[in-house]
Amino acid sequence: MDIIEDDKEYLIKVELPEVPKDAVKVTVEGGTLTISGERKAEKEEKGRKVHRVERYYGRFERSFSIPDDAEESKVNAEFKDGVLKVHLAKSEKARPKQIEVKVS
Repeated sequence: MDIIEDDKEYLIKVELPEVPKDAVKVTVEGGTLTISGERKAEKEEKGRKVHRVERYYGRFERSFSIPDDAEESKVNAEFKDGVLKVHLAKSEKARPKQIEVKVS
């Protein structure tokens, strides 16, 4: 998981290989952003031996406090190629503003 910040937003990137989109849930409630879901274990097949399993299977959940300068109502999530990207927009007040300096 990576959390990246720029002038306009916070971006949370979560790698979820082989987890289908419908098994991932993103919720915002009471100042907390929660990402949860489940990775199902692969079914054993006859004639195949598993020598090592290092990937985690089962339910997962991570929660984060939403920063004060972010807008809880402006959360956007996209899921592509096994990567979940959650965009959390910063409020207009929190964004830096450039002020033109006039020479007299």
